[in-house]
Amino acid sequence: MINLLKNVLNHKKTKDDEGDSRNLELICGLMIEAAYTDGKIGESELKKIKFSLINVFDENEEEVDLVLDEAIKNKNNSKSLHYYTSFINKNFDSDKKLLLIEALWEIVLSDGEIHDFESNLIRRLSGLLYISDVNSGNARKRALNKNS
Repeated sequence: MINLLKNVLNHKKTKDDEGDSRNLELICGLMIEAAYTDGKIGESELKKIKFSLINVFDENEEEVDLVLDEAIKNKNNSKSLHYYTSFINKNFDSDKKLLLIEALWEIVLSDGEIHDFESNLIRRLSGLLYISDVNSGNARKRALNKNS
């Protein structure tokens, strides 16, 4: 994925840029995983993913488009939750992890339905990211308020 971005953008990246690309790749992959948990990804979910990556996580729109397209193509080759959460735990502070959980709630709520698999996924992710049930529940409430 990083090599693809390097070739497409056709310029040298610093080590920090590569770390940023890795963050984007993993966050996007996790968001696609959450959106696809119910077996489909709707247009509203894709818009919410793109919005969250650009406006919440301050990612570059062009890079988001590239990584999002690649993540959609590879949605059936999903990674384990440990793959995502081990990286996130090493590289994100608790506030950023909470923002991620809230964004994931917004994504699964964006199609107007919450499937048991979706809520189960976010609950498991919250535990693996050391986010309490109370904080995850509050993130869900904030997401519900944004979607209403």
